[in-house]
Amino acid sequence: MRSIPTALIAPKDNPANAAATETWGIKAVRAEASPFTGAGVKVAVLDTGIDAARRAFAGVALVQQDFTGEGEGEGEGDGDGNGHGTHCAGTIFGRDVNGQRIGVARGAGEAFIGKVLSAEGSGTSEMMFSALKRASEERVQVISMSLGFDFSGLVKLLIEQADFPADLATWIALEGFRTNPAMFNALMNMIRQQAVFDGGTAVIAASGNESRREIHPNYEVGASVPAVAEGCIAVGALQQGAAGLRIVDFSNTNPDIAAPGVGVLSARAGGGLVALSGTPMACPHVAGLAALWWEATRTGALPANAGTVSMRLLSSATVAGIAPGVQVADRGQGLAQAPLSPIG
Repeated sequence: MRSIPTALIAPKDNPANAAATETWGIKAVRAEASPFTGAGVKVAVLDTGIDAARRAFAGVALVQQDFTGEGEGEGEGDGDGNGHGTHCAGTIFGRDVNGQRIGVARGAGEAFIGKVLSAEGSGTSEMMFSALKRASEERVQVISMSLGFDFSGLVKLLIEQADFPADLATWIALEGFRTNPAMFNALMNMIRQQAVFDGGTAVIAASGNESRREIHPNYEVGASVPAVAEGCIAVGALQQGAAGLRIVDFSNTNPDIAAPGVGVLSARAGGGLVALSGTPMACPHVAGLAALWWEATRTGALPANAGTVSMRLLSSATVAGIAPGVQVADRGQGLAQAPLSPIG
């Protein structure tokens, strides 16, 4: 099997970023009203790493592993030269910074940080597969991923660096694109089977930023791999509007659920806070909520496993507050919500 490139789902420039002074998404998903904090839940963030020295991560037991050299030689080492992973981690479990809440599950005390993307935002499927296996070995309850298989990048690589004709490069890339999702699905099946022993893992992934509705309403792209893999919860991005929350122009279609994805304020690598926009900013909201639902599920009679958590997460989503005319295909089950009371 040929390893294929993976790429960061890069944040989008948005005027709301500069204007953001509060974490509006925390309120929108009801995290501030929830009695749960994610205590006792271990999460994994597969991204560009983390700036562990930030105040937002004080007291969190971090296990870091660099996969950027997997099959490629020497890796970059721990840390986050990009900032994306730090921002996502901050939204999931970040502690308050200067009185500003940024984390959905700010009581989660353990995290596995798999660095699968370089400072430039590039990686390979081999790096991601290795990190998924390691996260499973770490017995995490939630995995958050904001990356995608880079089909067009592989075609370009084969043409420019290997001198393949365009049609042949496309066929070879297509072959890799067929076999790698099969491998990902096999790993997801392994994670599901593991639920018999430890309850399993809820896997949350960003749906992608490739749609271009700002140009034409029909310029929509379906959720990308790995978000569309069986067992993943694909997350679309919502933004505030005069008539209520609406899907963001760049957010890919057919997500399972949606969350705030514009002007999301979180930890900045190097210090302070920064606001970013994209489905990668919506994804960690849902990953944080999954941690809250894990904690809540453990208080009830239903089995505390990934299946129950996923079911609760999806069934509790709401369309209240979403603007009229937003299609089901764009927002999935609706706006993700936090548990508000112990489960009987």
